Amino acid sequence: MNFDLNDEQRMWQRVVRDFCEAEVKPYAAEVDETGQLRFAAIRKMRDVGLLGMDVPEAYGGSELDAVSTALAIEELGRACGSTGLSLAAHGGLGCAPITRWGTSEQRACYLPKLVSGEVLGALALTEPGGGSDLAGGVQTTARRDGDAWIIDGSKAWITNAGIAPVITVLVRTDRDAGTRGFSMILVETDADGLTIHPPEKKMGLKGSPTQMLSFDGVRVPSAAVLGEVGRGFQQTMQILDSGRITIGALSVGLAQAAFEESVKYAQTRHAFGKPIAEHQAIQWMIADAALEIEAARLLVLRAAWRKDAGRPFNREAAMAKLMASEVAERVAHNAIQIHGSYGYSREFPVERIYRDQRLMTIGEGTSEIQRMVIARRVLQEFDQGVASPV
Repeated sequence: MNFDLNDEQRMWQRVVRDFCEAEVKPYAAEVDETGQLRFAAIRKMRDVGLLGMDVPEAYGGSELDAVSTALAIEELGRACGSTGLSLAAHGGLGCAPITRWGTSEQRACYLPKLVSGEVLGALALTEPGGGSDLAGGVQTTARRDGDAWIIDGSKAWITNAGIAPVITVLVRTDRDAGTRGFSMILVETDADGLTIHPPEKKMGLKGSPTQMLSFDGVRVPSAAVLGEVGRGFQQTMQILDSGRITIGALSVGLAQAAFEESVKYAQTRHAFGKPIAEHQAIQWMIADAALEIEAARLLVLRAAWRKDAGRPFNREAAMAKLMASEVAERVAHNAIQIHGSYGYSREFPVERIYRDQRLMTIGEGTSEIQRMVIARRVLQEFDQGVASPV
């Protein structure tokens, strides 16, 4: 198993890095302050290929492998956490389910629109009364009414909801069928009875809109079901496995950004007659950050590689997400320590990065949930006589 990038992946990484340096990173503070994504940059992403990484070329996408997608999300996170999160949600949560389970009609209707640069995609899973307990927490229902479904309920913390033309919504279609009682249904955002509430006031990632949804008798045609009725829970688990790779990549990008700012500051800030980079206490922080970021990056790439190879990657995705998100927390924390009082000021990027990364250990499954996923998989493997998958 070789993690060396091929020439095409290296070239792609450079293209995305150059684009982010020019069109995303210089505006990150503005995006945070205004709470608005910079659509001037997002429109340009269409031509770069960043809006259709999970979309087939036939529908205007770039149809990238998982490793290339992870590389792109890392670069976006390094430049701007808000933009990185919205693009990760757009591709992995908004576009991917339609690409994977949509009919030819559903794909033709929505995918070209989603890669246009004028909108972003969204997926609605979480509800106000439920978080990690997805099976027990989803109370939004869809009942048949002739050739239609009627949806009632609410969703919370939905990324990109207010800028999406359609939202894939996880609903209960049969309360007595356990995990076979869930389905994914496509709901256009101008549907009667759907209310998209104002964006949440968040600690960080302020430019990435997160909103609550209310469904009051929302009527959609029977053809709006994504895939098979009753397969929504299984579909969600598959999407979350892939999503953990992208959140891991985003976390690595945020950690890398904090690390770079720390090194630059430590080389220019003087204390006790020399740059603080020459003090052992600071050097240890820099060394730990370099070590942990590289380890997290390799875990993310390993999970992406297994996905591309068609191998099981549930455990690896959970490991990558857990490691990368907790590394981002430590690196961003130490970045503020290295900056001292200036790290607490909005004049320096590490203040924003610290706030942005805080969601990473919560979204796409908390650190506690990741540990449960890992432990269960390890115990299953030992029961089967397999101590370490290759």
